[in-house]
Amino acid sequence: MKSYMGIDVGSVSINIVLIDEHCQVRDAVYLRTQGQPIKTLQKGLKEMASRLPGSTQIKGVGTTGSGRHLAGVILGADAIKNEITTHAVAASHLVPGVQTILEIGGQDSKIILLRNNVVSDFAMNTVCAAGTGSFLDQQAGRLNIKIEDFGPIALKASTPVRIAGRCAVFAESDMIHKQQIGCDISDILAGLCEALVRNYLNNLGKGKEILAPVVFQGGVAANLGMIKAFEQALNLPVQIPPHYNVMGAVGAALLAREAVKKSLSSRFKGFNVVDINYRAGGFECSGCANCCEVIEIRKNEEIIARWGDRCGKWSTALNNDLNTEEKIS
Repeated sequence: MKSYMGIDVGSVSINIVLIDEHCQVRDAVYLRTQGQPIKTLQKGLKEMASRLPGSTQIKGVGTTGSGRHLAGVILGADAIKNEITTHAVAASHLVPGVQTILEIGGQDSKIILLRNNVVSDFAMNTVCAAGTGSFLDQQAGRLNIKIEDFGPIALKASTPVRIAGRCAVFAESDMIHKQQIGCDISDILAGLCEALVRNYLNNLGKGKEILAPVVFQGGVAANLGMIKAFEQALNLPVQIPPHYNVMGAVGAALLAREAVKKSLSSRFKGFNVVDINYRAGGFECSGCANCCEVIEIRKNEEIIARWGDRCGKWSTALNNDLNTEEKIS
């Protein structure tokens, strides 16, 4: 079976997806990063390799997420793309005609507008935890409820309370106050969902024309309370696509498939990379006022890639010394 692999390396999780030649998702691996992206990536690859039939051929690999360059160097990726592109590609493939993508992950959120299958506008929020999966996890833990029960409990609300959702600190303080005055937990959770949706639409959706079909993806899309709050705020139906929690990886796999079609060969180094000692590090360049943070990857103490320098002083010099298959695209 000829397959293509997509990998989304985020701050909270690493998702690995396998699609076949017909672009159908065949398998997926989800792992918490736990602050060790390289070790977690290798663990995920090992798990995926153990689940593949012996006849499987990996014909291409794509990477995305905040750690896309890191994963791309280690694996030999054919496509290294940002999250906006991969999420848009995956949503367009799974929900033809989609015009609005709402995405909330563990540490950030984004909105993507598509017109005629082309990204026309987008916005990202990476500076505040309010409304992200990690914040909802934190509040569920504080209330001693499982995150899986958050949505169903919120749906039982009769009169959702008003929560200040612009800031994670203020939202938590407001929730504690509502608990102290005796508000029902379901009303508090429903109020929190509505507050987070207001915050999302005011920060990311302000001035944007949100049209149907609307899809909601990312880990938070599993929260039924958030789905209901979005539908009420937008007055539009909100679809949850298949594989909603690994859409970045799905998009990366689809883009890898297209890249290999053009190049006719893959740069994938094979699953044996799980046994190689890779280490990430970096330094601040003092060559000019930009003070760029240069990231470098070492393979058994040998530097194999650098990026992050705006002028190319470090990355270009290194790439000139490397073989073609080792260069970062």
